[in-house]
Amino acid sequence: MVSQTTAPAPVDSPPPLSPPVYGSGELAALAARHGLTVSGARPSLRAYVRQLWGRRHFITAFATARLTAQYSQAKLGQVWQIMTPLLNATVYYFIFGILMKTKHGVPDFVPFLVTGVFIWTFTSSSITAGTRAISGNIGLVRALHFPRASLPIALALQQLQQLLFSLGALVLILLAFGQYPQPAWLLAVPALALQAVFNTGISMVMARLAARTPDIAQLTPFVLRTWMYASGVMWSMDTMLSGDRVPDWVKLALELNPAAVFIDLVRFALIDSFGANQLPPHVWAVAAGWALVCGAGGFVYFWKAEESYGRG
Repeated sequence: MVSQTTAPAPVDSPPPLSPPVYGSGELAALAARHGLTVSGARPSLRAYVRQLWGRRHFITAFATARLTAQYSQAKLGQVWQIMTPLLNATVYYFIFGILMKTKHGVPDFVPFLVTGVFIWTFTSSSITAGTRAISGNIGLVRALHFPRASLPIALALQQLQQLLFSLGALVLILLAFGQYPQPAWLLAVPALALQAVFNTGISMVMARLAARTPDIAQLTPFVLRTWMYASGVMWSMDTMLSGDRVPDWVKLALELNPAAVFIDLVRFALIDSFGANQLPPHVWAVAAGWALVCGAGGFVYFWKAEESYGRG
């Protein structure tokens, strides 16, 4: 007789545990309770300034490394830092000084022209570098956490270093054309300092705009070329605006043009024949105003989009 055994009844396994469901407010409270913060969140303006100050060694090292590597592939190397503005000045002298005869009525035209080219190049190069501050370093932006303003500030500092390196050639040209050192040359120091602050602010504005709209980098050279012609780089603003040929509002706009203001201040400091009568009224106040508005305004404008850089 075969006995039949009854299989034990299966035991029901408990259902898998589902994670608790939190609302957005509960998630925020949970994160705050455990000390969690949003990744890449924008810090306060004061904290942001402290972070930048903490990265000051990185900023200077990054600027110096970029300056060193800029012409590393060229056989003449760093000589191009001087040759580039000199070649531009030579071309402008031939086109504007000789063919268009803008040198007539401008004493010491060569020092006048070369000084204008060097100072204008400082501003234009800073702005051009600013348009590539984020997009040109996108791998660094996405890989590391640091205040993004370090990049446009470092690139503006690089252009300042390049200008200081090139000023040796400018001094030699001034000496060759009879402009000898005198106490007035010291006025170039505050003028260049104000210009550096202005350039840095504009560089940060362009960095934010180009990070969101890359096409701006393609448009910038055309804007800069137009701005250069309106800044008296290769012609005398005082001579061209004399008389009633230009409406008063256009004359005022050209006189308050920040690039022209900084160029005129350096010419006034370095060139004997460029007198105070050729400067616009209250020129130092205008220069300081442009530096303050663009430097502080550009910094705040860039900071407001801090959490968006490198996204998307």
